[in-house]
Amino acid sequence: MVEGERGNRDGADDIVVSLRGVCNRFGDHAVHENLNLDIRRGEILGLIGESGAGKSVLLRSILGLRPPNAGSVRIMGLEMGKAGEKEKNAVRRRWGVLFQDGALFSSLSVEENAAFPLREFTHLSPALRREIAHLKLSLAGLPTSAYVKFPGELSGGMRKRAGLARALALDPDILFLDEPTAGLDPLSAAAFDRLVRTLRDDLRLTVCVVTHDLDTLYAVCDRVAVLADKHICAVGDIASLLRLDHPWIQEYFNGPRGRAASAQAAPGNVQRMH
Repeated sequence: MVEGERGNRDGADDIVVSLRGVCNRFGDHAVHENLNLDIRRGEILGLIGESGAGKSVLLRSILGLRPPNAGSVRIMGLEMGKAGEKEKNAVRRRWGVLFQDGALFSSLSVEENAAFPLREFTHLSPALRREIAHLKLSLAGLPTSAYVKFPGELSGGMRKRAGLARALALDPDILFLDEPTAGLDPLSAAAFDRLVRTLRDDLRLTVCVVTHDLDTLYAVCDRVAVLADKHICAVGDIASLLRLDHPWIQEYFNGPRGRAASAQAAPGNVQRMH
């Protein structure tokens, strides 16, 4: 199912992120050309691609950290490239981002990291900020004993959870997760995957996951977008992707790790579409 080339079949109200004709270049080197992608409301979308395909560059373009050289990025109906700063800031407050390894402020405690967006973007009292930060840390599955610790005192999994709590601080509609399970042991990674799905279901979030973790794709993603040949070459559930004859897709899902992830996936949990 090559959805990326012909657009989403659902109504516009069901699309929270829409990319059209996106091009990214570094000098004469084109990373993306005429890239199209829709992210649907309430889904968990996995974004995959081989190393160097530009997954992180694409995420940065969506977030406005590196505006594309051409094309449009529309989020929550707002054309980000044409909007004013006030409009863009209003939309930015509706998303949360978990960067690789959490990207926490090393000089702030876990509690202070989780409260940082509240301090920067609201006029709430310190006591209320602290209460909300504790709630988000609890949602992310961190024990209260971790709240006063600094990032350097945490395990990799706990840093990811602290970063997730910070991403949830402003009650976002969309979560962007960049390699959320990278560097975690299998048990911690599986626990993080379960947490993401639970948060999506309970908080009615839309989630975009940049990942190379096949277990994550099978465990939590409703659809998977494949970044190859400088554009989104296919979007769909894993079953539909497996029917395509694209060489990289076949190698990725039918290699030893892909077969292992497929075998471990629970029956009926291999892509539940909304």
